Amino acid sequence: MGVMLLKRKLTSFQIIIIGFSGVIIFGTFLLMLPFSSRSGLATPFSDALFTSTSAVCVTGLIIHDTATYWSAFGQLVILLLIQIGGMGVITIAASFAMISGRKISLMQRSTMQEAISAPKVGGIVRLTGFIVRVTLVMELLCAAVMAPVFCRDFGKKGLWMALFHSVSAFCNAGFDLLGGRFGAFSSLAGYNDNPLMLGTTAALIVVGGLGFFVWEDIVDKRCWSRLSVYSKMVLLITAVLIVGGALFFLMEEFDNPATLGDMPLWQKGLNALFQSVTLRTAGFDSIGQGGLSDTSKAMSCVLMLIGGSSGSTAGGIKTATVGVLLLALRSGLMGREQVTFRGRAIHYRRVLNAMTLALVVLFVFVFSSMVVSTVEDLPYLDSAFEVASAMGTVGLTTGTTPT
Repeated sequence: MGVMLLKRKLTSFQIIIIGFSGVIIFGTFLLMLPFSSRSGLATPFSDALFTSTSAVCVTGLIIHDTATYWSAFGQLVILLLIQIGGMGVITIAASFAMISGRKISLMQRSTMQEAISAPKVGGIVRLTGFIVRVTLVMELLCAAVMAPVFCRDFGKKGLWMALFHSVSAFCNAGFDLLGGRFGAFSSLAGYNDNPLMLGTTAALIVVGGLGFFVWEDIVDKRCWSRLSVYSKMVLLITAVLIVGGALFFLMEEFDNPATLGDMPLWQKGLNALFQSVTLRTAGFDSIGQGGLSDTSKAMSCVLMLIGGSSGSTAGGIKTATVGVLLLALRSGLMGREQVTFRGRAIHYRRVLNAMTLALVVLFVFVFSSMVVSTVEDLPYLDSAFEVASAMGTVGLTTGTTPT
């Protein structure tokens, strides 16, 4: 009876928080086990907690290189935590319930809606099934594309590495297993001249970051004019951010020997594009972030804080929020009282929510950056980069996180 009363008192948000916290704690204890590390020694609680949290929140910031520190079992635990975090604890639980044939209650449907930020409860079970199918198809398909390259370089182990990197990229996690070949914390730097690897990884990041609402809309409508206002806004802003970011990094880092300077033109363009994509909460690294110019680091913070889209595996304040803010700015400059997009009015409550979220994120970002800079005695811009990376669940670092 006490358990039933407790269950009734829990709200959807509380269930989601408890679910994520439970997975993080369980993952922490698994990673603390001696056979989770290559050394056979127990990992300290703080290190295991940091890694588990980073995996479940698909952030990608690490203090131990995934390939060289963790054993095969530890890497499997991290992969499962990434998959659970990327799809969502509630989505995973609901999927098992659907497979077993159990009926999904109204309370459970409401929790599923809140977990993936769905606009309505209606059709939530169908949407959950769509999320699972898209996730598995994309991850397996792209793993098959990357497998020949990994098998060429790592033998049979390449199959496991292809699957790990495909899941990590789709979930926008940024964990990699390349430290054993290219050096600890090297990420994809060893493949910065491989269009197949960077292109496939970038595609996974974009697909995972667009959001399942957008992909469901695209599959159902199959025509630009029939897409919802939300889908059009997300697609437009995503395209502008990717192309604009790529052009910015190409021009800013063109002659920087620490990043793009020594590369041929086609490789500069490829890595500038990948840099623009990965900053949108993925966290893979094809060029050293510590070598970026101060201007590029500042732009990186902006892109990391924006992040991906609602209902996706990405973090950040979301592209739609930025879109609403820009539309509100346009209306203010033009003296209009109504905020509109393509002839349709946006409710003032959404505008207010977007402004509130942006101001809260900006305040936390600035304050946290100052705290990290002061406590760790680091340059402010490097501290801001690390904070933006954590807040946007990106996982990129200028090299200070492991210390």
